[in-house]
Amino acid sequence: MRIDLHTHSTASDGTDTPAELVRHAAAAGLDVVAITDHDTTGGWAEAEAARPPGLTLVRGMEMSCTGMGEDGHPVPVHLLAYLFDPADPGFAEERERLRAERVARVRAMADKMVADGLPIDPDAVLAGAGPAAGRPHLARALVAAGVVDSVGAAFVDLLAPHGPYYAEKVDTPLTTAVRLIAAAGGVSVLAHVRARKRGRLLALDDIRALAELGLGGLEIDHPDHSVADRAVLTDLSAELGLLRTGSSDYHGTNKIIEIGACGTDPEQYEALIGKASGVPVIAP
Repeated sequence: MRIDLHTHSTASDGTDTPAELVRHAAAAGLDVVAITDHDTTGGWAEAEAARPPGLTLVRGMEMSCTGMGEDGHPVPVHLLAYLFDPADPGFAEERERLRAERVARVRAMADKMVADGLPIDPDAVLAGAGPAAGRPHLARALVAAGVVDSVGAAFVDLLAPHGPYYAEKVDTPLTTAVRLIAAAGGVSVLAHVRARKRGRLLALDDIRALAELGLGGLEIDHPDHSVADRAVLTDLSAELGLLRTGSSDYHGTNKIIEIGACGTDPEQYEALIGKASGVPVIAP
């Protein structure tokens, strides 16, 4: 079985529509794909309706969180949530708050650009982005306006945390997120937690504390993880009894990584779906 448990569509910051995403997954030879857009379940229904025969769809989300970094200071972290009940009141309320934070952040960043004379239309950016607005939507607007040559170039300086147009948003504490996902019948997995090129890292002791609160697993095989860091996470998952997943983190043309570039072991996948009680997988 070929299993990719981390992909994005136009419901957040991918370039494939949810329908295109599942068709692409099937054409690439995947047996199982998870749709995990940022802070939204907005692509679930379209992906389910368009699912090709033979492909299993796992409904999920990537949640914007904050934890404790190795340097003792808060650090942004992404938490994958799988097979949760989207109608759970507590989790639904927090997702709505996160999406409002996203919209406010993109508005603040776009307004800074306008104030500096950049040819960006904040209303048009937000209209095209939808409720899961993010920096990639601003990056694409900068490319379209001729300010930068590529989405990647926009993140080197203009949209980076040290850049002139960066704005903060208030994400969910990891401890709260793990509890919310569990209460909604889902399974939580820390995403690309040792991706050094993304910046500072979450402390390993913070992961140990999260395991005691119900964290389900670690995304280990990821394009942004070195061989050494995959070994560290593999040892940690064994120590804590956590699931081990692997995924491409596919974003369409926003990134060069192809769908299915990394995968999850079938036994680990079966264990993951066995832990969930929110919604079932959509299977052939």
